[in-house]
Amino acid sequence: MTAYNAPIRDMLFVLREVGGLDRVAALPGNEEVSEDLVAAILEEAGKFAGDVLAPLNQPGDQQGCVCKDGVVTTPDGVRQAYAAFSENGWNAIAAPQEFGGQGLPALVATPVQEMWKAANMAFSLCPMLTLGAMNAIDHHGSQAQKALYLPNMVAGRWTGTMNLTEPQAGSDLAAVRTRAVPDGDAYRISGTKIFITWGENDVAENIIHLVLARLPDAPPGVKGISLFIVPKFLVNADGSLGARNDLVCASIEHKLGIHASPTAVMSFGEKGGAIGCLVGEANRGLEYMFTMMNHARLNVGLEGVAISERAYQKALSYAMDRVQGAPLGARAGDPIAYHPDVKRMLLDMKSRIEAMRALAYFAAGQMDVAHLSRDAAEARAAQALVDLLIPVVKGWCTESAVWIASTGIQVHGGMGFVEETGAAQHLRDARITTIYEGTTAIQANDLVGRKIARDGGAAAQALIALIEADMRNWAGSDVGALAKALETPLRHFGEAVEWIVRTHKAAPEKTAASAVAMLHLAGLTVGYWLLLRQAAAALKRKEAGEDPDFVKAKLAYASYYGAQVLPQAEPCFVSVVGGSGAITEFDPALMIR
Repeated sequence: MTAYNAPIRDMLFVLREVGGLDRVAALPGNEEVSEDLVAAILEEAGKFAGDVLAPLNQPGDQQGCVCKDGVVTTPDGVRQAYAAFSENGWNAIAAPQEFGGQGLPALVATPVQEMWKAANMAFSLCPMLTLGAMNAIDHHGSQAQKALYLPNMVAGRWTGTMNLTEPQAGSDLAAVRTRAVPDGDAYRISGTKIFITWGENDVAENIIHLVLARLPDAPPGVKGISLFIVPKFLVNADGSLGARNDLVCASIEHKLGIHASPTAVMSFGEKGGAIGCLVGEANRGLEYMFTMMNHARLNVGLEGVAISERAYQKALSYAMDRVQGAPLGARAGDPIAYHPDVKRMLLDMKSRIEAMRALAYFAAGQMDVAHLSRDAAEARAAQALVDLLIPVVKGWCTESAVWIASTGIQVHGGMGFVEETGAAQHLRDARITTIYEGTTAIQANDLVGRKIARDGGAAAQALIALIEADMRNWAGSDVGALAKALETPLRHFGEAVEWIVRTHKAAPEKTAASAVAMLHLAGLTVGYWLLLRQAAAALKRKEAGEDPDFVKAKLAYASYYGAQVLPQAEPCFVSVVGGSGAITEFDPALMIR
């Protein structure tokens, strides 16, 4: 079974009850955003995801991309799918209206992007990188650059990439060596970039590369990096395509997963220098890239949600169809979904997904408030929450996806280990999400160093206050009973924040050693809080006479998570405040024999 059915009802529920759709729709510029409009968008996006993108997912994984003499060929059907994607306006939903986009808020775009990622993650990477490049140019480019490049990128005729990583540098961008030499009003770019997602492709007539490089007089380290637009084909003043630029795809990587996404090694300047133009001011390239980082990391965290949903749907379908053995406590002939341990695995997958989706949508809604609210204090508070939660969205959701996709294989039993079923693809595809756009450790160090220690824990304490306010409101209700399981993890989260604030300045190696455990502690705790918000909203719907099975399911997910998943927060807390010594005091040389 390779089908994907977008969980539109769940998405709309989370948009309303967790993401704050009403609040976002009331923000300046969102006057036309209504629940009916959002529902219609999701309905149409779900059809495209299920009917066009999902059927290409497994064949694309099996066929993969081919690079020959610098020309990349994508799997059968991908070019046609991309053309239809662009013609139907999906590439433009979150793009700036000034250049032909629809300018929908992040909260509304998020479930649509989840659909693309769940239906065909390899395909979704192309519009995701294009949107990131568009946003960088829109925020930091000149008016002439915006007018020249953005209309065709918004329309989908041109795609975009982000060229950061180099062979000798990896995640250490201070070690970037790509050179940019002034040549009149332009620059000659030379160097090699690796791991460039959709760096070369056959779906678009032009590719707009954003490249980090150093000017001859640039200071060392990250303060000497500038950002350049380097198109595959030079663009004439009237917007038409000119000569081929001096850049080439040297090869594409042979990867564990996302085979239908060409991951390119890009070589710039083999014949004198690729022509590029400077974006913004010199030596501020990394700063410009980082203004896009929250959106990029939200999108990768969303990949974790999406691939988990796809793995869950496949596992549930198989478990409801497969009859094997007599399930204890069920009727003879019931499928394996009724075996107690299979039921446990399915509940585990689904409850985690519910928490992950809620976290991603909550962060997206706060992004919109931070960006559009006219109340300066409200905007600052929302931005502080976004900054705090984005590394958790990226790190926790992607790590959870690896677990969930692996569990999906387990539900299938031996058939899950066989590639023909497609279950293994989800695990292979999920594995990269914990690595690119900053590994889990990079997210965790960002969380403890920049987002907790730097402000003395203020943003984290504000989040704790929000959770505590909800818990007081739930007291005495059915949700209040479920919320009792949150009391200890929330207290531990606060104590861990205090430990980081006390420890980080004097011993940052200790907080770094505890950082991943802190990230998981945050994800587990905040995830359960947002599950409880869903449970509370579901109970209100029950009182209004709405679908009792929907309400029952929401309560069941929260109940399972609180009893079976949330207790994992306890060892995370212990690792944060007491486990760093076992790491920091160890010498890896002892492993060599």
